Amino acid sequence: MSTPSRPSNQRGSAVVDFVLVVVLLVPLFLGLLQVALVLHVRNSLASAAADGARLAATVGSGPSDGVARTRAQIAESVGDRYVTGVEPRRVLVDGAPAVEIVVHAKVPALGLGGPALSFDVSGRAVEERSP
Repeated sequence: MSTPSRPSNQRGSAVVDFVLVVVLLVPLFLGLLQVALVLHVRNSLASAAADGARLAATVGSGPSDGVARTRAQIAESVGDRYVTGVEPRRVLVDGAPAVEIVVHAKVPALGLGGPALSFDVSGRAVEERSP
């Protein structure tokens, strides 16, 4: 039994279908990767800021120690290329003195180049008091 042959007007239609699907799926996939990159960087910076604030709030440490810890954590996790500044602040959290570390960052919104998305993340910790 022989297989029926395609009519001559449908030859190459699989290639056209493939191209149409790829044109839609590739930008969608790249967009999802970019969102994942931005979220990863934001979460890594927030974690580093919180860790730096906890160190700055301990007895015997100060805001400069917290900034140094934050910068070291950032360098280990995502690198320094996204960070534009790290700033310590003294704040009140429910009336208690605390330290806040704010990280200013810019992440490319379109691939590894293109316009940048700016955001700030922060971490807070209530200061310990010596007995």
